[in-house]
Amino acid sequence: MGGAAHREAPFRCPAPGGGPGCDAASAPGPARCEAARVLHVRACVDARLVAVTGPGGARPFAKDGSLSDASLVTALPLRDDELADFLERTSRTFALAIPLLDEPLRSEVGLGYLLLRVADTLEDAAPWSREERREALAGFEALLQEDPQADAEAMVQGWLSRRPTENAGYLELLKRTPALLASLDALRTEAGAILRHFVLKTVQGMREVLAGATTEGLLTLHSLQALRDYCYIVAGLVGELLTDLFVLDPRLAPYSPNLRALAPLFGEGLQLVNILKDVRQDRQEGRALLPADVQIQDVERLAGEDLVAAARYVRALYGAGAPRDVLAFTTLPLLLAQATLELLIRDGAGAKVSRAVVHAQMDALQAALERGQLPEAVEALAGPVPGGP
Repeated sequence: MGGAAHREAPFRCPAPGGGPGCDAASAPGPARCEAARVLHVRACVDARLVAVTGPGGARPFAKDGSLSDASLVTALPLRDDELADFLERTSRTFALAIPLLDEPLRSEVGLGYLLLRVADTLEDAAPWSREERREALAGFEALLQEDPQADAEAMVQGWLSRRPTENAGYLELLKRTPALLASLDALRTEAGAILRHFVLKTVQGMREVLAGATTEGLLTLHSLQALRDYCYIVAGLVGELLTDLFVLDPRLAPYSPNLRALAPLFGEGLQLVNILKDVRQDRQEGRALLPADVQIQDVERLAGEDLVAAARYVRALYGAGAPRDVLAFTTLPLLLAQATLELLIRDGAGAKVSRAVVHAQMDALQAALERGQLPEAVEALAGPVPGGP
């Protein structure tokens, strides 16, 4: 994939309460050793399933949200260890799969995730009004469009002075927005253009969604189609972004039409499962993403159909000869989403897969890839191959 030199990213997983975690010093070395990387990600899962913690050490912001005790950094690209650290502090299950990728995809996908996390933080800024959020997203859009009138550091200082969130990891990420933009400029040309295009589309879509919120920023979706439109903006576009990065590999380029057709459903399925899982938290934070007059069983059914499409997306990658790291990266979130959906259907909102289930899915994935196959659960979910016996 491309001509970028390999860069190993130390992946540090802070343990809750300052206890022992998964540290770069104990992590296996070369990224080419996928089995070792799976074990390392598994250790990271252990740390993250206990609790999601902010950065250790000194508080980077004053209590009033000002920058009196932390100055803005100069706009140099993030180092590999910084990028990995931000992923650990701001990510969910999907980003846990990023270390399974080889370079240059690992850095490119990781940076894309962080840029989208900035947008997400601005969209979800609970203390802000609707117009404050839309204005902040418009500013981020101007930065992505390289508007010469947009001052990144002044903009970031304005965001932080109004403290959009209490999540320390998100605040620190916002602070490093100039470095994220510098990292975007440092990518291989094609990948940088792909990230810029899809992050821009996402930011513009978020502004449109917020236009329908109350003046206080409370967002309510009123139909299943509105929910699907929302999922396309925040997740379907991510599926398209990933696919465009994958098909930069000339081996996959001939298969791009089929992959691009399935990509939005891959993202939508994962997002619907997250919405079903987090419905209580979303309500507390002012988002009613599940329409009141839509039966939850209908949303669960749609999520299940989307995960079938996601399994076919993974199988299409496999049939196209996708590299093993790409298969691992796309299959892990699918397996965890399917396991979560089954649990939600059985136990209701808020149900989460156990550590044992996560480990079992990772073991099944690793064993299948070592045999040159996809996990049986993926093949079963995808169904018969069209035209097959």
